[in-house]
Amino acid sequence: MLQDTFPLAEFARLVRDETGLPLPDGTTHLDTDFDDLPEWDSLYLLKLVTALEQALGRTVPVGRVLEARSLRQIYDLVVSP
Repeated sequence: MLQDTFPLAEFARLVRDETGLPLPDGTTHLDTDFDDLPEWDSLYLLKLVTALEQALGRTVPVGRVLEARSLRQIYDLVVSP
């Protein structure tokens, strides 16, 4: 199961490190709607998708990612079988 090899905390670290998005440590902020993340924009999404593809070694379903409303929803999409 991908959640075992790519835990939520690692995803949160990847978001902070690879996008530069100023998010606090921990994972609770991952449920925040993108509309409530003042600095979120499409450039962050592009950086995140690229970083995820590199970290996972596979493509990420961008069409489904575009429908996500939070970082946790993106995480759920990429760790789902």
